[in-house]
Parts: sequence; C-alpha cells; structure tokens
Amino acid sequence: MKEKDLSRKEKEKLWRRHHMLSSALELFAEKGYHNISMRNIANKAEFAIGTLYKFFRNKEDLYKELVTEMVIDYHRILTEVLEREDDTLTVIRSYISAKSNFFADHIASLRIYFAETRGASFNIAVGLDKDILKLYNKLVERLAEVLRVGIKRKVLRRIDPYYMAISLEGLTNAFLFCWLENPERHSYEENIPMITELFLKGSLAE
Repeated sequence: MKEKDLSRKEKEKLWRRHHMLSSALELFAEKGYHNISMRNIANKAEFAIGTLYKFFRNKEDLYKELVTEMVIDYHRILTEVLEREDDTLTVIRSYISAKSNFFADHIASLRIYFAETRGASFNIAVGLDKDILKLYNKLVERLAEVLRVGIKRKVLRRIDPYYMAISLEGLTNAFLFCWLENPERHSYEENIPMITELFLKGSLAE
C-alpha cells in the first residue's frame, strides 16, 4: 500500500517511526552505537521512552531496522540498474557508478554499520540475518546473470559468471572501504574509471 493511501493515523505512526530512526542514526553517527541508550534516542526524538518501546523492542532491534532499510534500498537501486535494457558494458559501468551514489547518500548509516561489523572482509552482507543475506545473494546472482549474457555475446571472457560477479563486488567494495576510511584521499567517484578498467582488463573477451 502506498503512503498516500494510508489513513491519517497510519501516516502519523509512519512519521513517528521514521523520526525515531533518524534521531537514532544521528546519535549513533555522532557518539557510536555502544555509547547511546534508548533513553538518549527517546530524548533526541522528543518522545516518551515508552512510546519508543512501542515501536522497537530494544536498541538492537532499532539498529537492525536501520540496517535493514539501508540494505533493501541498496538491493532495489542496484537491481534496477542491472535490469536496464542496455549492452553489458554499459550496465557494468552503471552498476559501478550507482554504488557511488548509494554510498554517498547513506554515509552515516554505513559508518555506523561498518564500525560495528567490520571483519576481515568488506561486505554489505556481514552481520545480517538470513533474510537480508538472501536478498544480497539474490543481487549477486542477478549481477552474474548480466555477466553471463556478456559471455554469451562474446563481450566477456568465458569465466564462471558467478565468480566474476564476486570479483566485481570485492573490487568495488575495497574501493568503497578506502573511501569510507578517508574520503578526501580515496574518492570512490574519482576512482570509478580505474575500477572499471581493472575489472574489464581481466574480463573482456580478446
């Protein structure tokens, strides 16, 4: 159901939830997840603590909602790119660029997320539950399908398209991680041509 079709009461509830999440995001970004309590969030949002608990069981539940919304947006935006009726190389370039736009629009969420879940690898799927992980894997499979078409059209080399997709994910995410750590020194947007060249150099058919 679209927001315009909701009742006034439902719209008010949706607004409250969004305001609570936005307030939590600001506090987490400023002071870190572990330094913020549910009472801090309630005060920031200017709601009673009991009202906050009507929407979220605890801080972990609220945090999961923040990350889940981000990942769903991530999946939707990148899937739309992958479903465009363009040639394979155009889709690949658009996919690499779309990541830049998405991460720039979600910088606060991403800083919190990776500060809490960063491990040996940099992956949007780290730390997420099975449903969200399934969503991410679906995106990788969709990317692999685009690459499979490129192989069939003899634009790309005959390499397993799934592992080719994993390689592209690893490459883009490595540059995104550098950008997140030091935006001034490692601009993802400025490095898009290099990322594209590095991937295509090993993937283009001869």
